[in-house]
Amino acid sequence: MPSDLQINQILKKVRQVEIRTHRLVTDALAGAYHSVFKGQGMDFEEVREYATGDDVRAIDWNVTAKMGRPFIKKFREERELTLMLVVDLSRSGLFSSIDQSKRELAAEIGSVLAFSATRNSDKVGLLLFTDRVEKFIAPQKGRQHVLRVIREMLFFEPCGIGTDIAGALDYLNKVLNRRAVTFLLSDFLENDQTSRSSDLLLNTLALTHRRHDLICTVLSDPREIELPNVGILTFEDAETGELVEIDTTAKSVRSHYSAENKKRLDTLFRNLRQRGIDIIDLSTDRSYLAALNQFFANRSHRR
Repeated sequence: MPSDLQINQILKKVRQVEIRTHRLVTDALAGAYHSVFKGQGMDFEEVREYATGDDVRAIDWNVTAKMGRPFIKKFREERELTLMLVVDLSRSGLFSSIDQSKRELAAEIGSVLAFSATRNSDKVGLLLFTDRVEKFIAPQKGRQHVLRVIREMLFFEPCGIGTDIAGALDYLNKVLNRRAVTFLLSDFLENDQTSRSSDLLLNTLALTHRRHDLICTVLSDPREIELPNVGILTFEDAETGELVEIDTTAKSVRSHYSAENKKRLDTLFRNLRQRGIDIIDLSTDRSYLAALNQFFANRSHRR
């Protein structure tokens, strides 16, 4: 059990995230969220007398016949949605070359989305995963529930260290019957890079996108894309413990490292776009607010 000091530190951190993200939601994102993510249909509201300019297709002929004058049906949008946050807690998410790790970035983005959903009276759920499903929180409404979601994203201690995105999505598809807006937050760094594993992941992503509105939020750190010239470095794979020594003074080594990482991301983005899956490309050294605004703008334009 955590000590009183640890509990106070956790609550303080959650409160800091709430204050910071609440301001962003109020100022910028809540309206965009509402306009982009619509409900599942229309609910009947009432019947009222026809007025000039009303859509004649909405006339209720049964009531019109009984009353002897035209009446129309009024509907309202079924607004309630479910927002699911599927968050990768594998050990590679702890990497950071600046002040914020990928896991902390994922938690802050998840908080912004969760508060946007709450302002629209939508439910919010959470699935945390590594090489296994670590925790599932069923979708609910309310501020206290969202604060619990934030706390888990920030401080949950996983048992696994690897990454199994396909397994997490397979679990989600089994436990979540209703269609949900699903944000997958991951660095998409999996140790098994065989073609069979890649095909399984892409097939599961496509299946999940057919069942839900899947958005892949790809997290990275600048040092995962480019190496600085700082001499000989020893790297440890966070998920396997493998050690690799690299001479960063060699321009050819730095160029090869950059090219391979660019190729990996380009291939991932191409495969996702081919399956109609939206992408948000985020890095720990860039503002996520601009990327989220661009995402909402693109979705709104398509609608």
